[in-house]
Amino acid sequence: MGIDGPRNETEAFLKHLEHERQLSLNTVKAYRRDFAQLADFLDEYFGHSGWAWSDPDVDRLALRGFMGWLGRKGLSKRTVARKLSATRAFFRYLTAEERIEVNPASAVRAPKTEKRLPGHLSAGDIKNVFEEAERRASENTLAKTRDLVILEMLYGSGLRLSELFGVNLGAIDRKRRLVRVVGKGKKERIVPVTESALVAIGRYEPRRSEVAPRREKALLLNAKGGRLSRRSIQASVGGSFEAAAGASGLSAHALRHSFATHLLEAGADLLAVKELLGHASLSTTQVYTHTTKERLLRVYNDAHPRSE
Repeated sequence: MGIDGPRNETEAFLKHLEHERQLSLNTVKAYRRDFAQLADFLDEYFGHSGWAWSDPDVDRLALRGFMGWLGRKGLSKRTVARKLSATRAFFRYLTAEERIEVNPASAVRAPKTEKRLPGHLSAGDIKNVFEEAERRASENTLAKTRDLVILEMLYGSGLRLSELFGVNLGAIDRKRRLVRVVGKGKKERIVPVTESALVAIGRYEPRRSEVAPRREKALLLNAKGGRLSRRSIQASVGGSFEAAAGASGLSAHALRHSFATHLLEAGADLLAVKELLGHASLSTTQVYTHTTKERLLRVYNDAHPRSE
């Protein structure tokens, strides 16, 4: 495989991602797979494995060929675009480190992809989900009081599942109604907590204390007193959706999408929503405006006498 020749460069970049940019282990693994695929293609493209990243033949045409090669393997345009993004980041790094003179990826265009509208729940669905979760929490068990806390934090604060997984009980400032979370790239941010979330936590805490070891800091605990796993959080949300009519088939991330969509529909400032979500780029947040525009168009078509 060609990656064995220029392994020093790829390994240096992967260490840069992990230690300097502090990307998650899963993200670094994805980059590693992308580079292995690129190396496989270049082996095939050149007919040998003795090439180097600095070779002039590793150029724009070669990288365009890589994109076509990925497409012929049945990968979606979105996946090809992501792999090109990883390749661009790598060649920017090589250029900055003066390991290559010209960045061949800078002139390669990504395939056009349609923006996906995030799956989310309507306000009516949210009402149904929470009414059912409140009813079940009234049974006062560890699992069912915890399920309500999970819903309140994901929807009320717009957290990612991974962020909620990492929340410690001490990270919640009840007086100021704030929670400190660690997001992508290990970036810390402070987000609001709803009053109803604090009430749910207060109901859950006595059940938590029954299983919690003295030094366990995690907000969400399993029946053995350990931190609740990501998979269990996802299963909890899925169970809550299934228990509420019309809200099946969505992941835990749908609550974060619903948080953003409902804020924008209510007139919230896009920049404020960006900060609440912890997005690095405004363009990431702007996808939610497509959802709200669709809703406005539906209202217009239903209500305006000349819309037909």
